[in-house]
Amino acid sequence: MSDKKTAPVKKDKPLMYRGRPLVRSGDTIYYGSPSEKYMVKLEVIENKQINGEDTASRVTVNLISVDAGGQRTIKRGEKSGVFDALDIGGIWLERTLSEQKAKS
Repeated sequence: MSDKKTAPVKKDKPLMYRGRPLVRSGDTIYYGSPSEKYMVKLEVIENKQINGEDTASRVTVNLISVDAGGQRTIKRGEKSGVFDALDIGGIWLERTLSEQKAKS
């Protein structure tokens, strides 16, 4: 039996980061609210072992438009870890949503 402790998973509320939902599906992480026009999509493209655990070493960052016509990539980049990718994706998302509100 493993000595690793895991945090309990709450099924009723999504994980939140800076006031927006953060949802993972396999090696893909979505950040942002589906009710907004834009979201960030992070894709882990390479892992490396650190202390016996898989850790994301290369992550693509995509700012996507989620309108009725499907997903469309607005900006794309690559970072060396999930935290760096999430930080730049969050900046892109905030700026794009602010610009959208200013235009309306």
